[in-house]
Amino acid sequence: MKKIFLFIVFTLIIELILKFNIVNSYILPPPSKIISTGYILLKNGQLIKHISISFIRVLSGFFLAFFFAFPLGVILGLKPNIYKLFEPILNFFRNVPPLALVPLIIIWFGIGEEAKMLVIILASFFPIFLNTKKGISSCDPKLIEVGKTFYFSSKDIFFKIILPSASSDILLGIKLALGYSWRAIIGAEMIAASSGLGYLILDGQQLFRPDVVIVGIISIGFLGIFTDYLLKLTIKKILKGRFINEEWI
Repeated sequence: MKKIFLFIVFTLIIELILKFNIVNSYILPPPSKIISTGYILLKNGQLIKHISISFIRVLSGFFLAFFFAFPLGVILGLKPNIYKLFEPILNFFRNVPPLALVPLIIIWFGIGEEAKMLVIILASFFPIFLNTKKGISSCDPKLIEVGKTFYFSSKDIFFKIILPSASSDILLGIKLALGYSWRAIIGAEMIAASSGLGYLILDGQQLFRPDVVIVGIISIGFLGIFTDYLLKLTIKKILKGRFINEEWI
């Protein structure tokens, strides 16, 4: 309740500041104008359309990234010597921002959905891959020795010792990757798209409508919170309390 009360008070203060022209309302539109614009965009279906398109793009790209990054992280985590061979090229691509590759991606793939998916995959691949590899490779050797003492098979050692030990790092990588996915898709939509929240923000800027821009930004923030919450529920449902600590997610 205190947080809601503080938010309401903060909103009213901004409204009063703008009402008395202390700050130019063109630079920062009053909350009442932003709410009105958001309501209009919701009523005519434009906001729902852009939100749903961005949401589907993010989830699709994120799951594709996980499909490639997780098994590769497991393999190279178990085989550190192989990882050392590919470490220089992996580090090179890890340090290249996905948005820097957008012009090249457009040349190769155009401005269709494939290009946007590739941007998301590039953004979310390394958080999943690196955290999975770190978690797998940092398993305590003593625990593995205990498993061997009890005649665990290689499969049992992986699923009962190594994977549970790596769970915190893997979940952290997944959480980071989801956030990076939102950042990447918004940038991609602002550069090469005719729909989505990134396009809505850029369109508002070109039409000199800061209220539309802010509605888009607020929508991204709430979507990020929602997808993070959805991720937590999914993890809890799948693992059913196994190998999981609330602080990890």
